[in-house]
Amino acid sequence: MCLGIPGLIVEISDAAQMRAKVDIDGVRREISVAIVGIGGDDGVHVGDWVLVHVGFAMARIDEDEARETLDALKRLGDMYEQELSDYSAPVAEVPAAVSGSRIP
Repeated sequence: MCLGIPGLIVEISDAAQMRAKVDIDGVRREISVAIVGIGGDDGVHVGDWVLVHVGFAMARIDEDEARETLDALKRLGDMYEQELSDYSAPVAEVPAAVSGSRIP
């Protein structure tokens, strides 16, 4: 099961590549913010909450919605714990053929 999980933006790690670091219930992970953007009125800033799904910030959400969602997810028990452990697992390397670079 895949869930959208609230994450708190704690750092804009690479603005040019649209990457930010989020804290998801104590687990920190770098994600793409290309869908929501960075800065301005519509983009994310440090301290904003976002809904994270498969490594992408899908939408900005307010803190109340984030807390309510986290509370509901915690009530799910094992499903939430599994999803959270997926976020804390090491990120797999993308094979060169997939990333577009050539293997010498």
